[in-house]
Amino acid sequence: MTKQSAGLLLYRKAQEVYEVFLVHPGGPFWAKKDAGSWSAPKGEFEAGEDLLTAAKREFQEETGQQAPSGNYQPLGEIKQSSGKVVHLFALEADIPAGVCQSNTFEMEWPPKSGQRQAFPECDRSQWFPLATAKQKLVKGQVEFIDRLAEKLQTSIETASEHPVQASLF
Repeated sequence: MTKQSAGLLLYRKAQEVYEVFLVHPGGPFWAKKDAGSWSAPKGEFEAGEDLLTAAKREFQEETGQQAPSGNYQPLGEIKQSSGKVVHLFALEADIPAGVCQSNTFEMEWPPKSGQRQAFPECDRSQWFPLATAKQKLVKGQVEFIDRLAEKLQTSIETASEHPVQASLF
């Protein structure tokens, strides 16, 4: 059976630029990775489970924050290269970012040591402008930024995202 995940892509408008809320995976494999490693808060769900209900639960498990209430808009699904299908819902909301208080997972660490250690599913969260988010996200989720931009009727790269040099003359 194909693994499936559901998640939330929160967005806000800050200084005339749309930003999205992303999380960074925890654990030693991701510790020093940045570009191409962030994700929308998401997680797997059971067959027959309501997608939005699962997405809200997974948001809370990964961030430690209750999912904001509002009129969520489906962004559809994307099949990742691993075969997993990801479903995301978008909502305009402004929540604090920083350290996540997520669930933990256990793994053998260091490798072949026989010792098990617990690590957070997500170690931090941050707001990113849409163009930056496309660089930060894992490759399989980048298309969701394009879909969100289309729904918002905005350009991914806007003039205010790029600093303008003032003339000295």
